[in-house]
Amino acid sequence: MQSLILKSLVVAFLVAELSGDLQATPSSELNAASVTLDAKPEPIAIDPARTAVIVVDMENDFAAKGGIDRAGADISGAQKVIAPTAKVLAASRQAGLKIIYLKMGYRADLSDLGAPDSVNRTRHLKFGVGQKIRAPDGRGGRILIRDTWNTEIVPGLKPQACDIVLYKTRFSGFYETDLDATLKKEGIKYLIVIGVTTSICVESTVRDAMFRDYLCVLLRDCMSEPIGHEASLLNAEELFGWVSDSE
Repeated sequence: MQSLILKSLVVAFLVAELSGDLQATPSSELNAASVTLDAKPEPIAIDPARTAVIVVDMENDFAAKGGIDRAGADISGAQKVIAPTAKVLAASRQAGLKIIYLKMGYRADLSDLGAPDSVNRTRHLKFGVGQKIRAPDGRGGRILIRDTWNTEIVPGLKPQACDIVLYKTRFSGFYETDLDATLKKEGIKYLIVIGVTTSICVESTVRDAMFRDYLCVLLRDCMSEPIGHEASLLNAEELFGWVSDSE
C-alpha cells in the first residue's frame, strides 16, 4: 500500500501545479502546497516542487547477486530495500519529483581512482576494483567500472528517461560531480535520500548536502548496512537532517 506520506506528496504537487505555485528557482518561503512529513527529531514541512529523491548506489555490485557477495559480503539488507524503494520511486514520479541516481563507478583505466598512495585507490584495489568478472547474465564485467553490468542500477529500480544519473568516484555524491549544480539549476532545497550503504555513501552524501544547506530526509527502510545503520541514522537525527520511512 502506498504510504500516506507519499500520497500527500502526490496531492500537494498536483495542487501546486493547478495553482501555479511550482517554481523553477528557490524561494524563501514554502508554497501553499507544502507537506509536513512525520520524521525525527521533529516533523518537517517540505515543498514538493523543490524536492528531489537521491538514490545512492543501488547498483548491481552492491545489491545484486554476482556483485560483492562473491567476496562474502552480505547484501541481504540491500536486497530487502529494493521493494520499498521501488514504491517510493513510483510515487515520486507520479508526484513529479526530480529523481537523481548516484552510482559509484570508475573509468576503465582507473585514472579517477586517486593518486598512487591515496587511501581511496589503495583500499578499493584491495576490494578488487577493476577486476574482470562474468556477470550472471553471461556478459563480461569489471568491478565498479562504468558502463558495465556491475554499475547498472538493479532490476526493479531502473532509471527512466526523465531521471538524472550521475557517476561518483568517492563516497559523497557531491565530490567532483555535477550534483550540486544540478540541484541548484532545478531549484531544489529538500532531499529525500535512499540507498546504500547507510553509514558510508549515504551518510557522506547527506553530510555534504547539509554543509551546502540542503534539508535532507532519510528513509530508514529504504537504506541498509550490516553494521552501522542505526548509528548513522542517529547521527542524522541529531546533526544532519531528519529520519522518516516510506510508510
